[in-house]
Amino acid sequence: MDRESALKMIRRFPDRPGVYLMHDSSGNTIYIGKAKSLKKRVASYFRHTGFASARLVRLVSEIADISTIRTESDAEAMILESRLIKLYQPFFNVELKMGEKYPFIKITQEDFPRVIVTRNRQNDGAVYIGPFVRVRDLRELLRLAERYFALRTCTAPIESGKPSRERACMRHVLGLCLAPCVKSCTVSEYRERVADLILLLSGKGADLASKLHKRMDAAASRMEFEDAARKRDMIRAIWRVSRQRLSTPAMLDGDAADWTPLKRLQEALGLQVLPWRIDGFDISHTAGENTVGVVVVFEQGISNPSLYRQFNIKTVEDVDDFRSMEETLTRRYKKCLEGREPLPQLIMIDGGPVQLDFARKALRELGLESIATVALAKREEEIYVPGESEPIRLDVNDPGLKLLERVRDEAHRFAITSHRKKREGKFKRSVLEDIPGLGKNRVAQLLSRFGSVRAIAKLKQLELAESPGVGPVLAERIVKALDIT
Repeated sequence: MDRESALKMIRRFPDRPGVYLMHDSSGNTIYIGKAKSLKKRVASYFRHTGFASARLVRLVSEIADISTIRTESDAEAMILESRLIKLYQPFFNVELKMGEKYPFIKITQEDFPRVIVTRNRQNDGAVYIGPFVRVRDLRELLRLAERYFALRTCTAPIESGKPSRERACMRHVLGLCLAPCVKSCTVSEYRERVADLILLLSGKGADLASKLHKRMDAAASRMEFEDAARKRDMIRAIWRVSRQRLSTPAMLDGDAADWTPLKRLQEALGLQVLPWRIDGFDISHTAGENTVGVVVVFEQGISNPSLYRQFNIKTVEDVDDFRSMEETLTRRYKKCLEGREPLPQLIMIDGGPVQLDFARKALRELGLESIATVALAKREEEIYVPGESEPIRLDVNDPGLKLLERVRDEAHRFAITSHRKKREGKFKRSVLEDIPGLGKNRVAQLLSRFGSVRAIAKLKQLELAESPGVGPVLAERIVKALDIT
């Protein structure tokens, strides 16, 4: 890749944290790195030629393409980089290939497990998370765990049935340890914290937040408001720190997280890189009215609702799913090119070859035709790919197909929900607030009293007339507007 072409591509990269993957002319991933700013970091490879290392000179000479995955924080980028290097084993990543030489987070196998850093991964029943290249970044991650989960790090022996110390240390006073050494917590309470931490580091922040919500509600119902407030703060911290997407692989019993669906999709579709991020699109309307297009986002095979987007179709009239799909993709990826959203490794369209053609047209006009795009047709579950006359047919139990089906079904669900909200919102506005003499205050009073527009529509004219502020004349207008018979 020449310098001019590279810098032209890099101008589209976000000025945000993330991971970049460099590929050679055969599509092999040859280097993976992380950056606080993807645009600035990747551009630095092409702005000068005076590299101190011959390895870097050779790396740059072999780069034919570059992919990026945006993250929400430096810590997340560091974790994702570690996972991808372990998966792809790039030739130029000499640091992390021998993972045993680099540090892990270790959660020991004890009644009250400790969280420590180790460079020796053993078959001792402990949970090992990693390895990581940068110890400083790793320790920042551990400080987050210390602050929000307060697990012990000391080696003080804890005997069953009696305290091992007369009083807790300063870490407990500062709220950084549950102090099981003085029996300030039970084994079950402590292990719940351990399980929560593993859940978060496994990339399941949403699941953890859901569990904490239930515990918070239970604590509040018991009038334990201090405990409920602590759980509330913990939920906020999880969302703030991880945004549902802290993505370290939890290596339980020596096995990495299940990447089978992503690997299978990469193999079946012939993708150069793992489809780490998948955007799924669908359209919904009622006889061409209130048409909406939506995109749902799956990362690591898991949905991320915080990144879902809805588009009210503006340029298409009547029933035209094809051009509605084209408009949706155009508007979606214009935002991506502006740096407001990251680009995916795979785009999935709900539909068949015609929907796929219109989607590709939108991408082509934006200069994004290099993004892999497929359409998944209902019933036969056939996968249509550009340039192929015959669809790909996978086994019904194929994990790659199952993942695409989850993306398709979620896009369909979100499209229907978005369309229903738009339709109901328009119904409320046009039918109620547009009735002469029925302003916002009276609409609010009616909805507060009767609950919904549908409930109002079922009322007799006399019942409406007796409502405060309505009267017989206005009641008659409401009846006519709602087509009450």
